[in-house]
Amino acid sequence: MDWSLVLISQGIESTIEHTEEAGWGLQISDRDYDAALETIRLYREENRRSRWRREFLQPGLLFDWASFAWVVLLSAFYWLNIARLDLRSPGVLDTVAVAHGQWWRLFTAIWLHADLAHLTSNAMFGFVLLGFTMGRYGTGVGLMAAYLAGAGGNLLAWIFASQPHYGLGASGMVMGCLGLLAIQSVSIWRKTPRAGKVFLSGLSGGVMLFVLLGLTPGTDVVAHFGGFASGLALGGLMEPFLRILRRPAANLVSGLAFLVLVLWPWWLAMPRGI
Repeated sequence: MDWSLVLISQGIESTIEHTEEAGWGLQISDRDYDAALETIRLYREENRRSRWRREFLQPGLLFDWASFAWVVLLSAFYWLNIARLDLRSPGVLDTVAVAHGQWWRLFTAIWLHADLAHLTSNAMFGFVLLGFTMGRYGTGVGLMAAYLAGAGGNLLAWIFASQPHYGLGASGMVMGCLGLLAIQSVSIWRKTPRAGKVFLSGLSGGVMLFVLLGLTPGTDVVAHFGGFASGLALGGLMEPFLRILRRPAANLVSGLAFLVLVLWPWWLAMPRGI
């Protein structure tokens, strides 16, 4: 059925048939055979799914279990900080240090947490929200977008800091996931302008979750808001290009870029802390 719809969209006529010997298949004229094979090949390549991505609750809503790897990485940094290395001194978001050129702290601070409760909270919410983000945008693209949104939250916290400020934690990245998910209702609105209620309800739901999760007293509210706003902005920019961004090549490049933006900032930070 999917292949038949794809062929119809390209002006290639086909008939769905079923036989006891061959099962279900498509009947296509000889002159369209090569074009049909190429069209189906491109469709399968563009819509290839990772084995980690599974439909959740309803068709089309994907959850990418690869987000668990992010939780493991987050936990590894916490363990290294308390057991092996002092990562907090060179990696924490220090607005004075950032003002003097240490931009890498916008990224390194994401991997640091004050205590186990802080880590557990971000890991739990992040696992769920990042899983849906990666399912929506692609494993590598979703991870990279959420990471950039987290850095955007730290950037906003630095810009609006009226006095020396220290921050750490992945909560800005988690709020970035929330923004990336909230803005996805824009795609429905673009396809069906009358679906304004869907767009507004999706965006309103994201804002409500942000209020519940991101405005907790005693937390870095500015960084949370910055992460959420960055997620909205990045999601809005990516929505028109989702078909391209979901391709394996785009996710591979984004995944490699994510690794670079994890390792390079820490490589710059550690010589200054050792």
